[in-house]
Amino acid sequence: MSVLYPKVVFIGLGLIASSMALAMRAANLCEVIVGHARSKETRDVALEIGLVDAVFADPIAAVQDADLVVLALPVGAMGEMAALIGPHLKAGATVTDVGSVKVAVILAVQPHLPVNVHFIPGHPIAGTEFSGPHSGFAQLFQGRWWLLTPHPEIDTQAFARLCELCRKMGAKVDQMDAAHHDLVLAVTSHTPHLIAYTMVGVADDLGRVTDSEVIQYSAAGFRDFTRIASSDPTMWRDVFLNNKEATLEILGRFTDELAQLQNAIRLGDGAHLHAYFTRTRAIRRNIIDAGQDTSAANFGRDAKETTTKS
Repeated sequence: MSVLYPKVVFIGLGLIASSMALAMRAANLCEVIVGHARSKETRDVALEIGLVDAVFADPIAAVQDADLVVLALPVGAMGEMAALIGPHLKAGATVTDVGSVKVAVILAVQPHLPVNVHFIPGHPIAGTEFSGPHSGFAQLFQGRWWLLTPHPEIDTQAFARLCELCRKMGAKVDQMDAAHHDLVLAVTSHTPHLIAYTMVGVADDLGRVTDSEVIQYSAAGFRDFTRIASSDPTMWRDVFLNNKEATLEILGRFTDELAQLQNAIRLGDGAHLHAYFTRTRAIRRNIIDAGQDTSAANFGRDAKETTTKS
């Protein structure tokens, strides 16, 4: 495969960045990979495992002559980073991000980038609950969707090249309006994560059930909740603060649905419960049919087969 971006720079070296770096290397999509991380430990690990060719504590030094810059940071930190590196980006470079919120990221990042730099917001819908440079693997994006939310006037060649990069890393690419993206993700990722955090918190607060019982007798549902709720707290704090309106709208709808189920249980309305569960079961089958999960039992499944990130 031909090189798409000679020099790629990752600002942040967590799961998504490390997986992208490994996928790019495997497909020979770039010549040089450079990283930036605030933590010396992270920088040392990234070099030690050969994830990057060079790594910098200073993001300005990292982005010099970059052809592609990937902002792989919590969404709340992207605006400040864009303001820092914006004046130092070369003309014609492309900047993208991997955040699961798009409207807030666009508003925070776009004003700080020169007009001769192509900003193409993105979101790979793939991940695990693990983080850090050790957590990445090249197959993470295989068969997963990579959503791009470009400005209508984006350079078509720059957009096509980023689409090709995503596809050659194994992803399926789609284009979406940023506000619609945030609503969709509030349904499919953000609110489910919040519910998972809440359920684990309920178990922790329920004094009549001991910690040892919660751990020892965790059934599949609660076990999956704890897996989701173990995701990076900084990332999820920023997701909820930056996708506030859509998340609150979906939480309101969830509360209404939950009230109806509570009422059905209280009244012994088995017909309502059966019909509801039948309808929701069909959605799970559609997810499997779409290739976004497998029907195999997930107890003990390799962590790298999970897809809990937004």
